[in-house]
Amino acid sequence: MSTVIHPDELETPSPPQLTDTTSGRTTVKLWGRLRSVVPTAAVIAMLGGLAVWGHSNDWKLPKFSSLTGGADTTDVVWCEEHGVPEAQCVECNPDLMPKGPDYGWCAEHGVHNCPLHHPDVAQTKETPVVSESELKRAAAALALIDRRANNSACKTYQARIQFASFDALKKAGVDVELVERQPISESIAGNGEISYDATRFANVSPRVAGTIWRVEINVGDRVRAGQVLALVDSMPIGQAKGELIDALVQESLQEKTVKRLSGLGGSVVAGRKVIEAEAAYEKAQIRVLAAQQALSNLGLTVDLEPLRALPHEEQLDELRLLGVKDVVQNENIQGPVTANLLPIRSPMDGVIVAREIVAGEVVDTSRVLFQIADTSQMWVTLNVPLEHADQLSLGLPVRFQPDGGGNEVTGKLSWISSAVDSETRMVQARAGLPNPDGRLRDETFGSGQIILREETEAIVVPTEAVHWEGCCQLVFVRDKHFFDSPESPKVFHVRTVRLGAKNGKFTEIIAGVLPGEIVTTKGSDVLRAQLLKNSLGEGCTCVE
Repeated sequence: MSTVIHPDELETPSPPQLTDTTSGRTTVKLWGRLRSVVPTAAVIAMLGGLAVWGHSNDWKLPKFSSLTGGADTTDVVWCEEHGVPEAQCVECNPDLMPKGPDYGWCAEHGVHNCPLHHPDVAQTKETPVVSESELKRAAAALALIDRRANNSACKTYQARIQFASFDALKKAGVDVELVERQPISESIAGNGEISYDATRFANVSPRVAGTIWRVEINVGDRVRAGQVLALVDSMPIGQAKGELIDALVQESLQEKTVKRLSGLGGSVVAGRKVIEAEAAYEKAQIRVLAAQQALSNLGLTVDLEPLRALPHEEQLDELRLLGVKDVVQNENIQGPVTANLLPIRSPMDGVIVAREIVAGEVVDTSRVLFQIADTSQMWVTLNVPLEHADQLSLGLPVRFQPDGGGNEVTGKLSWISSAVDSETRMVQARAGLPNPDGRLRDETFGSGQIILREETEAIVVPTEAVHWEGCCQLVFVRDKHFFDSPESPKVFHVRTVRLGAKNGKFTEIIAGVLPGEIVTTKGSDVLRAQLLKNSLGEGCTCVE
């Protein structure tokens, strides 16, 4: 069965609702364009602002001191050249701190505004007094060796370095120290070696070949001059003694013959016989003297007169123990003692430093048996660079520090070589070193100093206070009115100096500053940089 629906009963559908998608798309696109344009516009705006600021400030960055000073500097006009407020700049406004007299170049001491001749330039509360001894000290130091010179045409000494305030000085890290007096020495350094004094050293060898019969000493023993070191059994010794005995017998026989013939008278015996007997007697005497000399050459001294007075048997005993009698008696040697023994004696007082033999060993005259050294005096030989050789002279003090510790030892220069080593190009110089306690040892290496000059009251400054500006050596001296009041200009004066010896952290000032002045030390490179900066536009023509 079907159902019939009336047309009026049908519901007319409402038209569909449409969204505004077109306006949404437009909004998104607009924001996207803004996001891409705004950064560019901002950068352009910043650059424009920077251009406006740069044009208004003449394209100059603010001073570091104005950024860190902690004060309102908006109304302060800065001196661009000297780095301080223009109202305080003593260079731009000389009336704020008039410069002192300019004495110019001192040819004698090689500095400008020389304080030794013009002590009024010293930055001390009271004008110092320069004594005659001070002038002599400087003259001696300059005459000793060639010193690095300053350029007389340089005008750097006229400059002054100023800080805006004491706080600015501290922020720059600049420290100062007092110019003072200290002992200082000037020397030539050289490596060296300790050795035995060659005039107190001996190599002992036998005078004849033979066999070592007995050794009396050992290494390290102290010996006296003439002391027996060893005994050598040598056949030539026995032969020389036998020759003397035979010569003595012949001499005695010829003497008796002359006396007998002379007693007979000229009428009984012809004069010719007497003359022949006297000639034979003289010949026998000469033979005795020759035999005595032969033994003396071997180190055996014979006194002929007491020996002639002895019977023949006693003569034999005396010659058999010649030179060794004291050893046989002192050592209580038992058994027969041969006549061939030759004593080896010490030629000097000293210590046995080497022994090269044992009993029973065969030796000859080329063999060194012992080495003896007098160690109370040693030598040190230093190697000095050739360029310093002309500064050496005999008698100069020498200080030597052995390697491996130990105390420093001193001596006097006693020899300077006239030759230069072909390989090292060094000149050797030698000094004697006292060694009473025997602590110095042969072949010890170390470093030495040959003292050219010693000053007990030298003017010194810390080494870091000295600068090489390009043509002059200089220091920065604090103005004497630096702390007179908070408003006092914080000024440092440029002072050319002449340098002397360097001793560790300190450098001698021969001329240029006086004791009591104050110089910059740590951080003084800041002042040097400012000095060079101020000189850039001047085109300094004195730079070496």
